[in-house]
Amino acid sequence: MNKVEIICQNCKQDTLLKREPIYDGFNKIGTKFVCASCGFIFKNEESISFKISKNKKSIFNNEDYIKQKKIFDEDENNQLCRYCSFYLINPFTQYCSIHKKEVEATDTCDKFEKSSAKKNDIL
Repeated sequence: MNKVEIICQNCKQDTLLKREPIYDGFNKIGTKFVCASCGFIFKNEESISFKISKNKKSIFNNEDYIKQKKIFDEDENNQLCRYCSFYLINPFTQYCSIHKKEVEATDTCDKFEKSSAKKNDIL
């Protein structure tokens, strides 16, 4: 990522650098470097005096970050209608051929039969 904190040569302020594209019609032909405080336009990026970045101390350490949580068991989603052999899907509806009704992919029932053609996804 490009640096944006500068000390402006013109206004002598700690400020930010704006990079604005220069267009010729719809073609980008360059970039203009402008001081966010006073609007001074720099000739090129080499003439800009950037602030020296120091290693900032973090108020957090590794113990504060959340570890990856496992929400579902390995076989928890195995009996969803979407994996049942009686589950039929087309562009207009999702249908159970046992109960003869419209169902959702995440529904369950006691007559579940695992389909050999459908692979279980990890949620």
